[in-house]
Amino acid sequence: MSETAALELRGIARRFGRRWVLRGIEFNAAGGQVIAITGRNGSGKTTLLRILATLLRPTRGAGQVFGLDLLRDADSIRVRVGFLAHETGLYGTLTAEENLVFAQRMAGAPADGRRIAAALDEAGLAGERRERVRGFSSGMRRRLALARLLLRPPRLLLYDEPYASFDADGVTRVNRLALDVAGSGGIVLLATHDLSRAEPILHRRAAIEDGRILERGSPADEVTATDEAI
Repeated sequence: MSETAALELRGIARRFGRRWVLRGIEFNAAGGQVIAITGRNGSGKTTLLRILATLLRPTRGAGQVFGLDLLRDADSIRVRVGFLAHETGLYGTLTAEENLVFAQRMAGAPADGRRIAAALDEAGLAGERRERVRGFSSGMRRRLALARLLLRPPRLLLYDEPYASFDADGVTRVNRLALDVAGSGGIVLLATHDLSRAEPILHRRAAIEDGRILERGSPADEVTATDEAI
């Protein structure tokens, strides 16, 4: 791993059946950056994020996240990752507060009422803390998923279309967390079709095309495409 890179991917490839979605991702990033990942539907943005979240294993390739091996140290990486995905993974029969209590206990920590109250307030759900999630709108569910991330701010924050179902206030809160993570030396990867909302917080941009990452930011950015075909 290079001295300046907190995230380094080397030849990451992923196949589903006979189809190669990722064909050799070469990607370096230093801490303190918010990076947009763009690409058409089906280009592999979500697949890349799921690999970084250790939810999928790459078919080929290797990588490191803050000095931890992507394959051998998956458990250690996972506790450093926050992932706002398409599916919120919330429990409709539980209240907003109970969902966060459950999240803390699943992370091996005791329920902390003060932290839960602060996270709900930061996500804009303080008034709905005792309401059951099954009655929430999609935007409220996304806010609760954001609150879950706020309980334990990650070092690697992965956003998959983070602005979906959010109003202007929700977008502000999503961007605030990204800036907080980057400001503390972490990395934010933001897969989106909505660059206009992300642009104010971005340090770099890259696009996935034909299963590889192509630079779309500053020439000084350490994002390159591999010429090696699979």
